Amino acid sequence: MATVKELKATARPQSGKGAARAERRAGRVPGVIYGNNQPPVTISVDDKELRQRILAGRFLTTLFDIDLEGKKHRVIPRDFHLDPVRDFPLHVDFMRLGEGATIRVSVPLHVVNGETSPGVKRGGTVNIVTHTIDLECSVDNIPQYIEADVGALEISHSLHLSEIKLPTGVKSLSREDATLVTIVPPSGYAEEQKAAAAAAAAGTAAPAAGAAAAPAAAAAPAAGAAAPAAGAKAPAGGEKKK
Repeated sequence: MATVKELKATARPQSGKGAARAERRAGRVPGVIYGNNQPPVTISVDDKELRQRILAGRFLTTLFDIDLEGKKHRVIPRDFHLDPVRDFPLHVDFMRLGEGATIRVSVPLHVVNGETSPGVKRGGTVNIVTHTIDLECSVDNIPQYIEADVGALEISHSLHLSEIKLPTGVKSLSREDATLVTIVPPSGYAEEQKAAAAAAAAGTAAPAAGAAAAPAAAAAPAAGAAAPAAGAKAPAGGEKKK
């Protein structure tokens, strides 16, 4: 389940674009803490530390205890903005969490046993259709990820959300029939399947054709049997000449 990490912050008494730019020049990222029926608090956090947290992954599903001037706020990141060119954080939003609160989060999907899948062994490729799953759970029960086992999937088969077992107390907000992972067939697989089906059909038709030819061949002696009957009239004609 989710672990709680520490993050230090400084109160930011001024708001606005000018104050935010001043914070960035000082190596800090402006942010805000809101929620839990309390007024929002403007803060700033160290740029280097925040960047490390974001690059480490799972930032939006990680719980933090923000130490703000000796008082701790249990929060979860809700959004952050990066510079489109230099890719450093510009702003971050934290949602304050009350004890026993229920929240909605997007949790990454982890695919396991892809290498043992019979479809992969036959040349197929694992295709992840859904990379994250929207969940509803308590703040103390946030999964780090949801595991998708594709070890039994054949080529062209799929794994759906209804086949995934979620942790106790965790509810999915997506459709039960949502496709998570598929095994994509290799190039030329469809043509090979058609050729195999055509060969199987031809093999089934060959015995049937041979069986039809046999009665026709058996009918030949019957036609030949009529020849002696026609020749049997010749002696009778010869006796009349005498």
